[in-house]
Amino acid sequence: MEKKGDYLFNEFALAKVFRARFLDALKKSALDVANPLPVKWVVDCTQAGKGQPALKYLSRYLYRGVISENNIVSHQNGNVTFKYVDSRTGKIDYRMLKGEDFLWLVLQHVLPKGFRRVRDYGFLHGNAKKLLSLLQMLLQVVIESCTLRTRPVFKCPKCKVAMHIIAFRRLACAPG
Repeated sequence: MEKKGDYLFNEFALAKVFRARFLDALKKSALDVANPLPVKWVVDCTQAGKGQPALKYLSRYLYRGVISENNIVSHQNGNVTFKYVDSRTGKIDYRMLKGEDFLWLVLQHVLPKGFRRVRDYGFLHGNAKKLLSLLQMLLQVVIESCTLRTRPVFKCPKCKVAMHIIAFRRLACAPG
């Protein structure tokens, strides 16, 4: 599909690719999937701007929770009133929902077990040290190296010689 508008990918093509890769990963991990799955998935890929406006937009999703406690105005008679900034107008708006509807909106943003937030991907991912160092070099960022902690020495209870750890074994009854 041809790119239209001010975004990198066509949202319908992106939804198809994401769905296929996600379901493939689920099959490989042998996880049970609830049936029937929706055939058409929705991807919202609206333009976030460039430079500072894009960083400001994305920062809301990277480092904060869904809603701040300060934005919850009241909760009375089973209804929750909260304030938010309307992304189209930039003005503060108020919305009142039944408690269960409010909780449903909040729970839609809770990540399932094993999933990570966006900040763990791209150049901030733990495995992207080469890319991060390249970016630091290009941006002329100097970061002092940290000193490594010394590992504790485990001694054999019989002969008192330092043991070398070759593996860890979890108990069968341990959760997770």
